[in-house]
Amino acid sequence: MKVFIQECRGPEALRACCSAAHRLPESCPRMTLKNESLTPARDCSGVGNKRNTLRWDLTPDEIRTWTENLIGTIKKVYDDIGSLDIERVSVENTLKALAKAKLDYASSRHVLDFPQYVSPCKEVRSASTEADKKLSEFDVEISMRGDVFKRIIALQEKHHDKLTQEENRFLDRLVILGKRNGLHLPKDIQEEIKRTSKLISELSIEFNKNLNEDNTCLVFSERELGGLADSYLNGLEKTADGWYKVTLEYPHYYPLMKRCHIPETRRKMETAFHSRCKEVNTALLEQLIELRAKVANLLGFSNHANYVLEMNMAKNANTVSDFLDHFHEKLKPVGDKERKYILALKKRECSMAGRHYDGRINAWDLPYYMNQVEQVKFAVNKDKLIEYFPLRVVTDGLLGIYQDLLGLTFTQVEHARVWHEDVGLYSVLDTDTGEEMGQFYLDLHPREGKYGHAACFGLKPGCLGPDGERLLPVAAMVANFTKPRKGWPSLLQHHEVETYFHEFGHVMHELCSKTAFSEFSGTLVETDFVEVPSQMLENWVWEKEPLKRMSGHYKDGCPIPDKLLNKLIASRVANTGLMNLSQVVLSKVDQSLHTSARADTVEVFAKHFQDIMGIPATPGTNMTASFSHIAGGYDGQYYGYLWSEVYSMDMFFSRFKKEGVMNPKVGKHYRRVILEAGGSADGMDMLKTFLGREPCQDAFFQCKGLIKSEEI
Repeated sequence: MKVFIQECRGPEALRACCSAAHRLPESCPRMTLKNESLTPARDCSGVGNKRNTLRWDLTPDEIRTWTENLIGTIKKVYDDIGSLDIERVSVENTLKALAKAKLDYASSRHVLDFPQYVSPCKEVRSASTEADKKLSEFDVEISMRGDVFKRIIALQEKHHDKLTQEENRFLDRLVILGKRNGLHLPKDIQEEIKRTSKLISELSIEFNKNLNEDNTCLVFSERELGGLADSYLNGLEKTADGWYKVTLEYPHYYPLMKRCHIPETRRKMETAFHSRCKEVNTALLEQLIELRAKVANLLGFSNHANYVLEMNMAKNANTVSDFLDHFHEKLKPVGDKERKYILALKKRECSMAGRHYDGRINAWDLPYYMNQVEQVKFAVNKDKLIEYFPLRVVTDGLLGIYQDLLGLTFTQVEHARVWHEDVGLYSVLDTDTGEEMGQFYLDLHPREGKYGHAACFGLKPGCLGPDGERLLPVAAMVANFTKPRKGWPSLLQHHEVETYFHEFGHVMHELCSKTAFSEFSGTLVETDFVEVPSQMLENWVWEKEPLKRMSGHYKDGCPIPDKLLNKLIASRVANTGLMNLSQVVLSKVDQSLHTSARADTVEVFAKHFQDIMGIPATPGTNMTASFSHIAGGYDGQYYGYLWSEVYSMDMFFSRFKKEGVMNPKVGKHYRRVILEAGGSADGMDMLKTFLGREPCQDAFFQCKGLIKSEEI
């Protein structure tokens, strides 16, 4: 199974919400970290690194050959199990053989399908995409092995009482997944499910490939970029006649949408951003919706959402609908007030600038005036604030905080085999025992053809090998933070610091995992629980002590003045209604699309955006054509961001806020109960163990400023 965890949060929720080994150059923003947060860099010949056998120098031909070999190897295991005499089925020749095959597959696959997201070589990316398609087709093939399923059923009947708790969980999961693939149904229906599932996989890969390869660029004069800081303008390329080239990548798009006071520039950018791959991806998504509904129907489910939710904490679409309706009802009055305030700001600005006031909030107005709210109500000077978050300093502080909190030690690996010179590799040790916990890559800057969001990719699982020894998990954090240019370091917006903290939380989930089976390693938990650990850790970027550790002025390292810091922390409740309502919009759109047999995606998004946000979608655009989540694994499950945030807030306020945000005792308990367990226990059970009680929603609404602490 391909695993990567995407980021889509906060004000940004309205977006669709060929190398040899390299050593990182000294000019790259802090990858040989100089403060005490990391131990000195070491050579990759260390014992731990020998267990990271991942290669990133495969040629397109090698990717194709390795793909065929991997498929052949795994297929033989399934053939051997499928040919067993039913009476000879045992834990050793069936359950453990399947576990080893799944482990070998998970350990080998990502050198083949990960390069499509990060390789600087287009030919390698294309070969990797094709490998992903073949491997995804193979995933469908092996998931539809009725002969193997019969042996699994026989094993369950014979040995269920003789297995460990995690072995039983693994066996039960295999049975459930077999039934969810229709292996208990007639052969003709199985074949129809198989054919359709392969097509779904192929179309999903194509959808995201189109987005990754999009290189749309707009050109503006300096006047058209009015309101943007020099640090932004200096980071843009120029045309021969001196105009500025602005891409649709995050470091270009979001600052412009928040700061540019020329409405027409924002309109052009918003239109282009939500028109990415519009024609081709709209057709792909609408075909995906029909095919998913078809498979769900063949399997006896009323719709695709109910099918995918069966394996989640929520269990069904009615639960999700009630959850979202409750949030909408709670947030609506707040959103109404915020819209009125934004309209007043817009009217005043139009009057002062001598522009026509149209009396409404347009989609290209929203991020701009939400940013204005922060400045007017909370007086947060974003131009000043960004100067205190150079990437080098943020990275130092972030890694130091994670180390202290979780009882870990990070060491940079020298001469590491990576896919691009900007990438760094780090080893993670348990501070108390010296055990190597895993390794992670940081790939933080945009480049042509690279995955355009922020995400954690699990590359190798952290579970037991056939010899009973824990294997070394490996993960990669991929982001698109502004690249340093001559005279200007990479400076992060505060929301980018939040993104960094969030995604690195997923990395820790992958690396701290200590499960018996790869099937439960790291982030392989219920989809509506997977965001809980990393969302919980976002809270550190709103607390004074951690913020001071991960900030310092890019010129002299001086700390953020307390006055500015206090304003930033207070601004957390800015635009609470609209920000969370935007998440309700995307969640409702996702549920609407996946509780239907077919859909007009333009119409569905426009309706929910208007009904919930009170804002019309820009004519000619289709946000869902770039909504990569619902093509890449969050289909019917996007609500999970809000759902899991409720639980993450409960964990933070009930334990860390009360006992100390940097309390290592609580941090280690969190690591043991939540991170190490992976998916070997139900999310709700892990929450109860960590909290010592049933979870509740109060902390979420308190954090958002919707209820006061004394009301709890």
